[in-house]
Amino acid sequence: MEVFGFEKRIKHYTNYQRILLVGEGDFSFAVSLARAFGSSTEMVATSLDTRESLREKYSKAMSNVMELENRGCRVLLEVDVHRMSQHPFLSCFRFDRIIYNFPHAGYLHGQSSSEHNQFQIWFHQDLVRGFFKNAREMLTEIGEIHVTHKTTYPFSRWEIVKLAEEVGLYLLQEEKFSKWDYPGYENKRGAGLCDQTFPVGECSTFKFAKLLYHSTPSSYCIDLVRAYGQDS
Repeated sequence: MEVFGFEKRIKHYTNYQRILLVGEGDFSFAVSLARAFGSSTEMVATSLDTRESLREKYSKAMSNVMELENRGCRVLLEVDVHRMSQHPFLSCFRFDRIIYNFPHAGYLHGQSSSEHNQFQIWFHQDLVRGFFKNAREMLTEIGEIHVTHKTTYPFSRWEIVKLAEEVGLYLLQEEKFSKWDYPGYENKRGAGLCDQTFPVGECSTFKFAKLLYHSTPSSYCIDLVRAYGQDS
């Protein structure tokens, strides 16, 4: 990747990174990054929705998509996180950061579904497990996967860290999340009253990386230093 000009940063992300965003809702998080960077030529933002469903679900989605495209971001629709590593466009790239904010699989039994129900939790876990498996294949050697997720009960029962470990990912850091760090970001519901925000409560951004050579956490640090040294 060839980068010109000064590095521009917003929280964990910079314009020097190749960034993939998935499950983007109304794309307001991607817009927040793009505005901070000034352009977004190294960003790809995706959604499972079609263009028609975006218009129906979110009042600002299409204007956000237009702004992203004007800033150089590639916007891809109908991208399923369970199969994204085989996507005709995405399979050609490796990413420094892959971001999934507040993953949600939808409701098994409509709005009457309870987040406390074990079947509902398994439904969510299947979504996240499939995402991790695909995202791992799409990382650069020293890339990171970031998942922002509620940490209170019953969401803690999803066991995000354990799901990541199942596919060979290692938790680098858990950091408290505040949407105020991302001006313009509006967290939207993925089902039901989609254009409404929801209370995020206590939540964190979990940062994961690949376990290189099936290494232990201590040897992973050595691998990371070597990888960075090769790039310098």
